[in-house]
Amino acid sequence: MELSRKLLGQRLFEKLMKMTFYGQFVAGEDHNAIKPLIHKNQAFGVGAVLDYSVEEDLTQEEFSSLGADHREKKYKAHRQFGDRRGGVISARTYFYADEAKCDNQMETFINCIKASGGVSNDGFSAIKMTALGRPQFLLQFSEVLVKWRKFFNFLAEQQGKSDMTALEKRLELEQLKESLTQMGVAAKDDIENWFTGEKLGLSGTIDLLDWNSLINDTTKMSNLLMVPNLETGQLESLSNTFTAEEESQMKRMLQRVDILAKHALENGVRLMVDAEQTYFQPAISRLTLEMQRKFNREKPVIFNTYQCYLKEAYDNVTLDVELSRREGWYFGAKLVRGAYMYQERARAQEIGYEDPINPDYEATNRMYHKCLEYVLEEIEHNRKANVMVATHNEDTVKFTLEKMNEMGLSPTDNKVYFGQLLGMCDQISFPLGQAGFPVYKYVPYGPVNEVIPYLSRRAQENRGFMKGSQRERSLLWNELRRRFLGGQIFYKPVY
Repeated sequence: MELSRKLLGQRLFEKLMKMTFYGQFVAGEDHNAIKPLIHKNQAFGVGAVLDYSVEEDLTQEEFSSLGADHREKKYKAHRQFGDRRGGVISARTYFYADEAKCDNQMETFINCIKASGGVSNDGFSAIKMTALGRPQFLLQFSEVLVKWRKFFNFLAEQQGKSDMTALEKRLELEQLKESLTQMGVAAKDDIENWFTGEKLGLSGTIDLLDWNSLINDTTKMSNLLMVPNLETGQLESLSNTFTAEEESQMKRMLQRVDILAKHALENGVRLMVDAEQTYFQPAISRLTLEMQRKFNREKPVIFNTYQCYLKEAYDNVTLDVELSRREGWYFGAKLVRGAYMYQERARAQEIGYEDPINPDYEATNRMYHKCLEYVLEEIEHNRKANVMVATHNEDTVKFTLEKMNEMGLSPTDNKVYFGQLLGMCDQISFPLGQAGFPVYKYVPYGPVNEVIPYLSRRAQENRGFMKGSQRERSLLWNELRRRFLGGQIFYKPVY
């Protein structure tokens, strides 16, 4: 009897959720259930980014056990910020449980890719790198990349180039070799071999992209260079040695990423890699970049996500665009404002490192438009870049449309996409779709009980959209009035 009550209560709960929040923000429980909604949206010119929204994370205790004393503050695992869902209302989270779980999550993403290919001939599928491997690798590799970049900036400062943008900084090669030798980083002959072996500095200078290429094998991190600690001046290993098991886990993660990219290519689906917190993001961006170099040769298959509330967003975008130019592959980007602001700020203040977030919303808007304009100019001149303008901000949509018009970029070129969340900002999505612009809804799906964390954040986030909801209601009434007076009660899709 007790079991029957529980089952009845569960069914009532699921029915209520499907009539309210679940029905508003989630497309269905599996890839078959979501097909009617996908096809309905497609009839109005709106595509889909499929996003299997089941999630999980480590507890604070589990995450704090991952700590390593040698790491810089930012890249240590801290108990207070172990469960990354805290204070996050606009992104889902995954984290490592064990290798079998990672394999299961990879299969889930493969099914999502196949479903996307099955319901749309130009769809996207979203993946989370944190679902595919052990966090130590992402933390440690992120720290390596950031330390290496800081070292480059330190050397640039020595050469009087600290005020230049990331792309403008070019180190004089001979002066660089001399500095590295004097610091004791390596013997002079070894330093000479680094650059000649990579065929760098033929022009007499080294830029940040050349510098980054010296770290080109993520499976051999234990053999990386010694660098000076910029606080103590003492030489230290850029990265501590992985154990044999950690090396094996890292390779399996890279294999999973490669498998997903191949499935995306085979199914005609573009793969969108979601962004994470700043202590994971450098590694995720680098791995995504490696996927782009391999799979974006003929067309943009892999898209990276850039969070424009970050102070370094413009540098990151411009560096990756420049690398795609040099190597001749297609640059793919999704631009977002960002999902982890409050958590990132609290963590930086509590642990004691520089806040990575722009000081206010206006600064973030300027950063978003600056990054967007740069990519649009790249599309105008090179035609090998693609960008998704993922925003609910009407001013940004208008900004994009105006720039496209100025640059002569046609919506039929299919190089500039727009993206909004399912259940939000339909007054932006559907008019764009009807006007012929490539526009997509992020379409979450999954069992009712397992998407509750996602739904709870959608409910919180939606409170901030009440003004937008009022505007939507006003626009709907105006449209109904127009149709009634014009004798056009029913609307037929253009597709």
